[in-house]
Amino acid sequence: MSLTPSRRAAALGAAALVASLALTGCSTGKESTSPSASVATVSGKISMTYLQKQGDQEYFIGEADGAKAKAAELGVDLKVVNLGNDANKTISEVQSAVAQKTNGVIIVVPDPAVGPQVVQIAKDAKVALLTSDDQICATGPDPASCDKAGLIPRIGFSGQQMGGEVGKRAAEEYKKAGWNPADTRIISAWKQDVTVCGDRVNAANASFTAAAGSDVQKIDVATDNTPTGAQDKIAATITANAGVKHWIVWGCNDENVQGGVTALANAGLKADDVIGVGLGAYLACKDWQSTAATGMKAALFINGKDVGALAVQTMYDKLKDGKDMPAEAFAPTTMVDATTWKSVGATCS
Repeated sequence: MSLTPSRRAAALGAAALVASLALTGCSTGKESTSPSASVATVSGKISMTYLQKQGDQEYFIGEADGAKAKAAELGVDLKVVNLGNDANKTISEVQSAVAQKTNGVIIVVPDPAVGPQVVQIAKDAKVALLTSDDQICATGPDPASCDKAGLIPRIGFSGQQMGGEVGKRAAEEYKKAGWNPADTRIISAWKQDVTVCGDRVNAANASFTAAAGSDVQKIDVATDNTPTGAQDKIAATITANAGVKHWIVWGCNDENVQGGVTALANAGLKADDVIGVGLGAYLACKDWQSTAATGMKAALFINGKDVGALAVQTMYDKLKDGKDMPAEAFAPTTMVDATTWKSVGATCS
C-alpha cells in the first residue's frame, strides 16, 4: 500500500473488525517459527514499538493514530518509528527497540527480505513480534514462497478480498463505458516483491475477467509503490502503446493508480477514456474534492486507524493474557467514488 505528512481525520466510525483466527501451525502440522510463541506474559506496564515503512504516508499516519489511541486506552507505553523505505534502518530500529527493553514489536517492513533477520532478533531477545499490512517470513526473504508455519502473524486487510472488489468495480465501469476491448488496455501496477501487492493485483485481474464479459489485454508495470515512481513507469508504458484509446488502471495502492491517472492525463487522454480504481481512497478523494473531471472513477476505502488499533490490541492480549495471535486479522473495506466518499465518513486533509 508516498503522501505528505498531513494528519487524516477519523474515517469510518466504530467499524467492526473481523478476525481470521486459524493458527498457522494447524494447516501444516509444523510448529510455528514465530518468536511470540514462547514470549512470557508481562505483569507490569507493557511497552511496545511500532515500526512503519513510509510513516509519512496518509494511510500510515492514520495507522499510527489508531495505534496511539488504543495504546492510551490500554495504558501501554507505545513508541512509533518511521522507517521510510530503508531496509537497513529496519534492522537497526529493531535492535534499538530490543535494547530499550520493549515487550513487543509491531512492524511494517519496507522490504520483506529483512524478515528472517527481524524474526531472529526478536526471537533471541524473547520479544513478541507482530506484522501489520505486509507479511514477513521467518525462514526466507519471500513470504510468497514461505511455508505457512514460517509466516509471522499479521494484522491488515485481505489482499484477495480487496483486489477482488477493485476488479469488480473496474469491470462495472468498463461495461458502462462500452469500450471495445481491442483498443483498451489494463495497467496493473505494483511493487513486485511485496507479497500482499501481488495478492491484490492478481485478485483484481481474476475478478475483472470474471465480471467484464470480454478479454482485455493487461500490461504489468513494476513500480516502487509511490505516485511519482508509478507515474514515470506508466508514462513509458503509454508511450510504448500509443495507439491505445482507452485505459483501465489498478494497482497495489492509491499511489500506483494516482500515478497512472496522472500519467495518462499528461499524455493527453481525456478523463472519459480512463478508468482508475484506487485502493486506499486517501489519494483518490483528493481528485474528488475538485469539480474537474478525473480518470479516478472509484477507490476501495481502507482505514489505517482500524489496523493500528487492532495491532496494538492483539499485541496487548498476547503480552497481558498470553492469548495466541491469529495468523491474520482483517479490517473492513468500503468501495467509494466521487458521490459517496464523504457519506461513509472518509475525509481528505
